[in-house]
Amino acid sequence: MKSATLIESLGIVFLALTGIAYAAQGDGKGTETAKAVFAGGCFWSVELLFDKVDGVVSTVSGFTGGTKKNPTYNEVVTGTTGHAEAVQVTYDPKKVSYEKLLDVFWHNIDPLTSDGQFCDFGNQYRTAIFYNDKTQKRLAEKSQKALQRRFKQPIVTEIVAASQFYPAEDYHQDFHLRNPVRYQLYRAACGRDRRLEEIWGSKQK
Repeated sequence: MKSATLIESLGIVFLALTGIAYAAQGDGKGTETAKAVFAGGCFWSVELLFDKVDGVVSTVSGFTGGTKKNPTYNEVVTGTTGHAEAVQVTYDPKKVSYEKLLDVFWHNIDPLTSDGQFCDFGNQYRTAIFYNDKTQKRLAEKSQKALQRRFKQPIVTEIVAASQFYPAEDYHQDFHLRNPVRYQLYRAACGRDRRLEEIWGSKQK
């Protein structure tokens, strides 16, 4: 009887420990995330932009909105694939809302210039919001209408349904961290901050 009781006790302990282990795994994966995709010219700068936002879990530079499967950077920059340089943002909706991401996006692009941003020209550098569902579409259109009331020019940023997103080559990921000097030289030469100040004032978000 004692041995049976001991076995039962050990079994209960084992089940309890197993339950704790599974619970810990669940907690590790319990954070529900969402994805958003934005095109704002050179994806190096867009990635840097969202990396600074509290609640953003990760960012990936890549290509979307075109017709060619698995495009390379060298193909996209020709402007013949239909893709835009874009960034896929994974975020925690409990920490940052999609509306906040939209607000940050708008204040860090030139929404008045089509087929290019700053010193980068061509359809591959167009600005766009690629929505993943009806809610994202509604919020994006709402924010665009608010901007339209502010400016006397058309807001040319596209709002389109998300399609296949292709990550760019590894050397493009976290470019601002891997090559900070080269990135800062590019950004300064491109005039991005100067143009943003002209549009939005000295305090971009």
